[in-house]
Amino acid sequence: MKRRIALTALGLALLATTTRAQDMMRDLDLTSPAMVSAEMSRQEVEAALAKASGAPADLTGKRLSGLDLSGLDLANAILRAARLNKTKLAGARLDGAILDQAWLLDADLTGASLKGANLFASQMARARLDGADLTGARITADLTGASMVGASIADAHLGADMRNQSMGLMRAVLRSANLERLNARNADLSRVDLEFAVLRGADLSGASLKNAQLGGADLTGAIVIDADFDGADLASAKLIAPNGLDRAKNFDKAKNRERLIRE
Repeated sequence: MKRRIALTALGLALLATTTRAQDMMRDLDLTSPAMVSAEMSRQEVEAALAKASGAPADLTGKRLSGLDLSGLDLANAILRAARLNKTKLAGARLDGAILDQAWLLDADLTGASLKGANLFASQMARARLDGADLTGARITADLTGASMVGASIADAHLGADMRNQSMGLMRAVLRSANLERLNARNADLSRVDLEFAVLRGADLSGASLKNAQLGGADLTGAIVIDADFDGADLASAKLIAPNGLDRAKNFDKAKNRERLIRE
């Protein structure tokens, strides 16, 4: 009996940990000043960047929500846990930036460069990243409802690292995101949540979709040459006129293939 109680408690603890890992918004007032206000002006941010004199500017935990930081060079900046909700970062350079646990709800990163950036447990629901370049980035962010039309995540790592999941299942969430014409060549999308995502015309060449959740996703016209579908859930996904399906890997090992929409 004691063993059963202990196992039950452990299971609940693990479930709670998994939930906390990517559900940072629970019991949080998203309308509070801490989430919607800025403690610095654009000019003060520019001054902080200049003061860094080539070293990474440290903006850890700064409240920068609602600012217009379009076009700024924030390469390698440390923005860990920063508040950037509804911030305009269109055309900004964020290559190598650390955005772990940062808040970018409804942020505008249209055409921004985030090559090699770190986005661990970042909250980016409804963010706009159309045309953004996230080549080689590490992304375990919540991008539910985000727009990434024509963006690039080539060689990026969005999948779960099953060797290190002490905080629960950390992977990118792209549920209901618009990923039309996304460049995802050779990207790690293993275990990523892509349910109901729009992937029309996306280039998934060489991408790992192992155990990815693709239920209800629209892959019409997607390029899937050498994409690995091992264990991917394709329930009610649209796979109409795909390019290179005959050259995809482990498509016979995908789940719910009989429930695919092919026409």
